[in-house]
Amino acid sequence: MQHEVDGFLNFLVVEKGFSPHTVAAYRNDLTQFLDFLVEAESRARAAAVLVSAGNVDSSPNGLEWSSINKMRIISFIISLKEKQYASTTVARKVAAVKSFFHFLVAEGVIKNDPTENLDSPKVGKSLPHTLAVEEVDELLEQPSRLSTPEALRDKAMLELLYATGMRVSELTSLNLDDINLASGYVRCLGKGSKERIVPVGFQAVRAVEQYLEQGRPQIARRQSQNALFLNHRGERLTRQGFWLIVKAYAKQAGISTGITPHTLRHSFATHMLNSGADLRSVQELLGHANISTTQIYTHLTSERMREVYDQAHPRA
Repeated sequence: MQHEVDGFLNFLVVEKGFSPHTVAAYRNDLTQFLDFLVEAESRARAAAVLVSAGNVDSSPNGLEWSSINKMRIISFIISLKEKQYASTTVARKVAAVKSFFHFLVAEGVIKNDPTENLDSPKVGKSLPHTLAVEEVDELLEQPSRLSTPEALRDKAMLELLYATGMRVSELTSLNLDDINLASGYVRCLGKGSKERIVPVGFQAVRAVEQYLEQGRPQIARRQSQNALFLNHRGERLTRQGFWLIVKAYAKQAGISTGITPHTLRHSFATHMLNSGADLRSVQELLGHANISTTQIYTHLTSERMREVYDQAHPRA
């Protein structure tokens, strides 16, 4: 059964162009699902052995994907809820299982899809957290208080991320030839390897220029390294590495509210809409395939407008 899981993961990489981070999430979810099936089958066979006085083979080796029905998948979902997983996590794991069975049907491994009429867990959409403009300014100012090569890198990364609304994975994947400082744009690859060109403002251009001239040469260990942003070993900075950097600067800036790797992206979108940008333009800058994904930021701007109104017109 693991063979089919491996084939599906390879399909996501080769055919769908999914990122390593997304494929890793699918791998974890499907491994957990397979472990659940094997364990449940072992318990069932062990119980059968007791009932039949040892005349039944207790090995789960005969388990096949064609034998998995809707009730087994529902049992898996129940087990996740019993372990008190967040509803968003349960929904993601169920989506992974459904995608996997769709693949098995398409490949002719099974004839009928047991997830065909399976409802996905309902997940309430929560509004993404954003920073106020003043908080963003304070966060972006933190690296400027140091004069190290790493501080120049951090300043460039934060300015570029807020100026473009890129995903963190897109930022850390940038190569030297992906940014054109003279023309003021950056080329990034989004989900599904979709390329888009995003304009870069003067402040971000200036920060990246300073990093390339004064910071990166001191961090780079070899000239053949093509990554734009490097860690202290001269290798490509990882998404996790960037996240640790942001958390440290947020603490220095006195930002106590929850901050995530996408906080600057969310803040960029919200501030753009607050400044009068149209929804379609923000969608293109963010690289959203569906405008409904971008529309969540209109709720944020509406919430902010209500807060401002309430402050200006306090109730008696």
